[in-house]
Amino acid sequence: MPRKKKIEMEVVNHNAAGIDVGSKSHFVAVGQALEDVKEFGVYAEDLIKLCEWLLSYGITTVAMESTGDYWQNLYVELQKHGIEVILCNGKFTKHDVPTVRFNFGKRIAA
Repeated sequence: MPRKKKIEMEVVNHNAAGIDVGSKSHFVAVGQALEDVKEFGVYAEDLIKLCEWLLSYGITTVAMESTGDYWQNLYVELQKHGIEVILCNGKFTKHDVPTVRFNFGKRIAA
């Protein structure tokens, strides 16, 4: 079986992070290495820790999908902490780059 080609993307904003929003947890990536990804719960105290972690890395902007209703509490907490939020509609982002899909939880690029 041929090995999967490693996909590397140029970092264009070192103060930005990506969040994979979920019903039971959120995965946050502040860089491209595995240790740059952390899982957080969905409760208020978890969201505060998530925001504090982002700020400790100098993150000022995050991008995340508006998945169901799961993004709403996170959005409010990020705004309270002064972090700019860019909401993405998964229907559009997945069609723009159909061959690249990132799963922050498993760190797989397919």
